[in-house]
Amino acid sequence: MPIARQSRIWPSGGVHLWPSGGSGPTDSHPRGHLVYAARGVLSVHTGRGTSIVPANRIAWTPAGFTHQHRAHGDTDMRIVFLPPALARLAPDRPAVFTASGLAREVLLALTGPRRYARAAEARLHRVLVDELQEADELALRLPEPRDDRLRAVARILYDDPADNAALAALGRTAGASARTLSRLFHDELGMTFYEWRTQLRIFHALVLLADGHDTTRVAHACGWANPSGFIAAFTRLVGTTPGRYRATT
Repeated sequence: MPIARQSRIWPSGGVHLWPSGGSGPTDSHPRGHLVYAARGVLSVHTGRGTSIVPANRIAWTPAGFTHQHRAHGDTDMRIVFLPPALARLAPDRPAVFTASGLAREVLLALTGPRRYARAAEARLHRVLVDELQEADELALRLPEPRDDRLRAVARILYDDPADNAALAALGRTAGASARTLSRLFHDELGMTFYEWRTQLRIFHALVLLADGHDTTRVAHACGWANPSGFIAAFTRLVGTTPGRYRATT
């Protein structure tokens, strides 16, 4: 059962304050929307997979995509819908971007209590889209397997991200050879098994960091024997070290 949230909706946007574990209903909208984690971590689930939105990142969900939001750690979620003319300038698929200082301030303004004239609001939307077009897109979307054999492997690792079993061992449980699973990961998800597992582990790490766990504990909980390896993988995907990230959540 979803946990209640506190919401404030303004003409130009909305604020949703989620307790840890809070979630919304599965929904879709006729307009594409941006969600911004001013604090905490959000996950955005769609049929294409799961996007993780750490603090000070922005997730884009195009119009018509069925989705669900979930909070990890106490989370301040801001949401802004884009008019169709500007939405056409955004990707046609879910994506996660870094939030520049200007984009952050525009998002906070559009989701605040101030009422903007229509022309002023349109200018702010345009500035926001311009900033997104210049922003780095982050590899923070985990594709959802469709093949039953891949789904069996995914379930094992969802339950225990620290599982270091080789693909051949996981394949024996899933009923497929390592070669078959490798091909499926490449053809269906566009990445290797090890890339997919690393992204899953980093997603889990973001949740643990949002809950206040230290870097060494998170590294071990996510399958790294050496925290330095975890820090390198985390920095590569998130764009900052776990320590610096934890200080901003």
